[in-house]
Amino acid sequence: MSESTPRLEPTTHVTASFVHEERLLFEQSKPGCRGIEFPPLGVPAVDARSLLGKMFRAQLAELPEVSEPQVVRHFVRLSQWNYSIEIGPYPLGSCTMKYNPKVNEVLANLPGFARQHPFMPEQWTQGSLKLMKELEKQLCAISGLAACTLQPAAGAHGEFTGLMVMRKWQESRGQGHRNKVLVPDSAHGTNPASAALAGCESIELKSNAQGLLDADEVRRAMGGDCVGLMVTNPNTLGLFEAQIAEVCAIVHERGGLVYMDGANMNAIQGKVLPGAMGIDAMHFNLHKTYSTPHGGGGPGAGPICVRADLAPFLPVPHIVEHDDGTYSLDYDQPQSVGKMKGFFGNFLILVRAYAYLRAIGAEGIARNAELAVLNANYIMAKLRGVYSPVHDVPCMHEAVFCDKSFKDNVKTLDVCKRLMDYGYHPPTMYFPLNVSGSIMIEPTENEPKEALDEFIEAMLAIHAEAKSEPKTLTSSPHRTFRKRVDETTANRKPVLRWRREVL
Repeated sequence: MSESTPRLEPTTHVTASFVHEERLLFEQSKPGCRGIEFPPLGVPAVDARSLLGKMFRAQLAELPEVSEPQVVRHFVRLSQWNYSIEIGPYPLGSCTMKYNPKVNEVLANLPGFARQHPFMPEQWTQGSLKLMKELEKQLCAISGLAACTLQPAAGAHGEFTGLMVMRKWQESRGQGHRNKVLVPDSAHGTNPASAALAGCESIELKSNAQGLLDADEVRRAMGGDCVGLMVTNPNTLGLFEAQIAEVCAIVHERGGLVYMDGANMNAIQGKVLPGAMGIDAMHFNLHKTYSTPHGGGGPGAGPICVRADLAPFLPVPHIVEHDDGTYSLDYDQPQSVGKMKGFFGNFLILVRAYAYLRAIGAEGIARNAELAVLNANYIMAKLRGVYSPVHDVPCMHEAVFCDKSFKDNVKTLDVCKRLMDYGYHPPTMYFPLNVSGSIMIEPTENEPKEALDEFIEAMLAIHAEAKSEPKTLTSSPHRTFRKRVDETTANRKPVLRWRREVL
């Protein structure tokens, strides 16, 4: 088998568009070619130059001169070159890139929601205020916490808001000097960044041999200058923190608070109440867990829920429900951290989440967690013995493998690049940072067994190739529109727009 014609297993779903290359519209341009012909002008001509003055272009825009079929085919092909959840699964660990029901898109596009101006008066937005208040109640029920704000625009924004609330609470108790935050080494990268933005120093906690947060390590590090602990549960190794109740008790005994990164709620929603574990504040990633197209930089929503005595410090305005069934916005909260987001959050993301939760109900939420965990453990069981699990124990919603089973000349990056030839989006690579050559796979609850079996077969075929034909991997991908790029240069010097000189 030559390197230019890689073998593909029968179960792969690579489409023809992956291997069909087409010239750009600029390269297809021919002088005088038109996509439309206008009839003779039936009104007096206007001198555009005199009408527009300085706004008239000094030079032509140099747009491509192409026919209508060329334009249509070009943009349709571009859409086919993009991977999407409608083509196949996104096995990205910790990102929960799952299928989003199309009915939620329809509801978010209802004119009363989509065309509503954020400055409309309260009496004209009662339906939207009711929706947001009910969503707050739903998130409080799922978290086991007392109060909620929908303002944060993403998970990291929620972390920052939560830390601001925690610090404000401690200031009110004469503990404003606390400026350190304990962060496990398996934490999401946004955790220490959020701590820094909140004016705090991060203190890293080492995981134990089982990949878990150790209560003795927390006891050693938790001092009187600590705001508290940020923890992800399940953690980024896909493991449930077995000592979480003891850890929270230690932090509370020493005057601190515990913040939970809710990025992995897909595994425990409807099964465990974070508030009952001792969590004081947490965020939800609505764009991961509760139906919003995810990826490409947003939009997102990262509401936070807090225990009762932290509620006065939440951002303003608070949504208030009155006895007569009406709703209003309350800005009179003197202890609030202030306003964290323009208007009232990313509203249409909230509409999608509300629709999703109302559709599946409490039983559906718990069922989603069951299926997410089942699917991840199915992948773990099928790949165990070929790929090397970081911790060979039952996992939660994601299975994490390392690079121990590969030869020195084949890296995790090569495996993930080769997976693109099989028609799959690569899983998360090299994260968490404390795992050598990590491959993190999260199948989510949406994927049926047949889809998992196809993905597993592709992973096994790639591992066999790594032993018999390593050059096929190290030179992959072969069947994508763009071949392997210099990723260092691409990150440091990204080309974000078309320029004639780069063609």
